[in-house]
Parts: sequence; C-alpha cells; structure tokens
Amino acid sequence: MINEYEKLLAGLDDVNWAGLDHAYGSAEDVPGHIRTLCGSDDEAREQAFRSLFSSIFHQGSRYSASPVAVPFLARIAVAGPAAAREDAMWLLTRLAVDWHDEYDVTTGINVTGWRAAAAEWGPEELLPWYDEQLAAETDPDKRAELQETRDWVAAGNSFDSRWSALQSYDAVLAELPGLLVLLDDGDARLRTRIAYLLAWFPEFAATSMPRLTALAGQDEIPVTAATALLAAGLLGPSSMVRDITPYLEAEDPLVRWAAATALIRLAGLDEAPVGPGLVDRAVAELAAAARHPFDRVTDYCEGDLHAHIERTLQTLPPGPDSAAVRETLDACLPRIVWDHYGFRTRSAIEKLFPAPQPHPAPRYADLTTAQQQLLSDLAGHRHDWLIRSSADRLRDRGLPHTREALQTFVGAPSETPAQ
Repeated sequence: MINEYEKLLAGLDDVNWAGLDHAYGSAEDVPGHIRTLCGSDDEAREQAFRSLFSSIFHQGSRYSASPVAVPFLARIAVAGPAAAREDAMWLLTRLAVDWHDEYDVTTGINVTGWRAAAAEWGPEELLPWYDEQLAAETDPDKRAELQETRDWVAAGNSFDSRWSALQSYDAVLAELPGLLVLLDDGDARLRTRIAYLLAWFPEFAATSMPRLTALAGQDEIPVTAATALLAAGLLGPSSMVRDITPYLEAEDPLVRWAAATALIRLAGLDEAPVGPGLVDRAVAELAAAARHPFDRVTDYCEGDLHAHIERTLQTLPPGPDSAAVRETLDACLPRIVWDHYGFRTRSAIEKLFPAPQPHPAPRYADLTTAQQQLLSDLAGHRHDWLIRSSADRLRDRGLPHTREALQTFVGAPSETPAQ
C-alpha cells in the first residue's frame, strides 16, 4: 500500500473484524479489501470494491461489519487515491440508503418512521424475550442454541433488516460533517455524489441545505447543479418554493427538470405556497423532458428519467390540468431504461398490448409508436433478466419473448446482455 495513505487507515487493524459478520460469514477479510483500495494496483482495487459491495452490502442487506467499515470508506472518499474516491462515495451511499429502505425517490426519506419501525426489533427489545425463553427451556440442546442467539443479540445485533440497515445509515450520518468538503472538490463527479447522498439525510438538513442551494446556483456542471437542486427540494420545507421557482427558467433542460420535480414534491407539503399555475408550469417541464429526454441524467431513480417523471406525477392529486398529466404519463409508459423489480415493464406490456396479437402477428412497423418504443427498449435493455421476468406476458400476447427474438423483430443489432 502507498505510504501516503497509511494515515487514512489508522485504527483499521484495531477492529475485531473476525468478531463481525458480512454476507459470507466472518468479516476478517474486510480490512484487507479496504487496504487494497488505497493501493496502486487498479485491477486489485476494482476487485476489492466488488468484494465489499457483495459482502458488507449484499443485495441491499447490511451486516455488523457494514457500519464499522463506514469511517474508513469516508476517509478514502475525502483523501484517498483519485481512482478510489468516487467508488468509495458510491459504496457509502448504498450503505446509507438502498431501495429496500424507508424512502421514496420522489418524496424523500421518512427517517422518523424508519427509526420507529427499527426500534421495535432492536437488541433492547429482543433480549427480554430470549431471557424468558432461556428461563423456561429445559432441553440442553435447545438452551445452548438459545444462549448462542441471545449472546449474538446482546452483542448489538438484530434479525430485522430495517434495524441493521439503520446502523449503517447512522454511521454515514456521523461522517457527513467531514464529507461536506467534497461539495468544493475539483472533481465534479464527487460533488455530484455528495449532493445526492445529502438528499437522504433530513436530520442534517440545517447544515446541508445552504450548501446544496449554493451548489445548485454556482456549479457549471448541469448534472451536479440538478442533483443539488433536487436534493434541496427533497429536504426543504415549503418555503423552498421561492428559491427553486427561478430554476424553471434555467438554460439547461436537466436543471429545469430538477426544479419542476422539486416543486411538485413541495406542492404536496402542508401550506406549501405552490399555486395551480406553478404546478402547471412544472408539469409542462416534465412533459417536455418525457418527450425529449436528455442524455445526461442524475442518480435519482437510478438514472431512469421516465420512471422518475412517472412517479413524480403520480404524487399529484387530480386537478383541472389532469389531461396534461395523463399525456405525460402516456409518454413515459413505454420507456424502460431501468426497472428495479420489473413492475413497470410488466404493467406497460399489459397496458400497451391488452389483447393477444392477431395471427399472423403484425410487423414491427405496423405497431403503434408506443408499442414500438416499448419493444425497442426491451430489445436493447442492459439486463437480460428483465426480459426473462416478462417473458410470460410477452408470450401470452403473441410477441417475441427472448432478447434475440426481440432484436430480430425490431431490427436491432445483437448485443451481449448484462446478467
């Protein structure tokens, strides 16, 4: 490891990693992976990140080793090797919030509800139950098993995923004061990453909000400015409306989209000073983005612009301009850029192809524009599992139901799918 980064890992070897766990058992391999992040071998560093993502953050699950790794990752994000800093920030973000947690990408995070739910299954709540079971159990084998589990809980563990995830969230929260320096970093990707991360910490909003609004107004990189602006809209009180409204006139369409999205979130707050006219302007901006999507996107909704627009508009109550909302939702329906669970894809297939196709099946050119768009997006989708999860619905409607068949049908070039 390069000596100049030794100080970042001070205390790493003082942790009893063997006494902590991750997805594959003992976490004794974690310090080696963290140390590799500060090394000069690019291939080894990439492998170390992959190992950490799959162990301390396994498909969204967090473990006792996860929050303990956070301070070291935060130091690397701030002052580690240039090649490691952005990945460290991304891992910190995923350790803090994942799609399984108590937040919605269009309305913000409900930390109060998350803490209340997690508290019901914390070690303090579980220990009395185990003590009662031990006192009543007479079978030696069952007592030994209960005692082992009771000791694990007493060490500060819980079986509840919300509780374990909250430990990592709080560990990242504790590092935010030090991570704020990234808002002034010369690397726009790091400024963007910290702006996105701050969006999910309302308990830190008194400190982060002024910095986010300043970044939105000053940063010359549209993706960074848009990310900061939407973070401020997710964190802010209803009074933020007056600060965000001017951005509807921004030159860059991505910034205008962020302002519109933030305003619709603020419109749902009590006593929000968002009149119907302003909401209509916001809807019009989202409609423009849906019709003419931009190449640059933010991390919100994993970069899926149309899914984000759809979810944003679904938070609006019915109003006099509902036709504009419906038209925009119709424009979003066939666009499948990323679909975390496949729900949007299957719903779009059902809505756009409500009945089986006639026999012989129509040519691609004979389908409606929306139907063509859906099948084209699926044919070129980066994840083959999405097509597999929707195969039954496609087959039932007489449509191509494999990647290869879809690519042939729409006339798209064959690509190697991501698994």
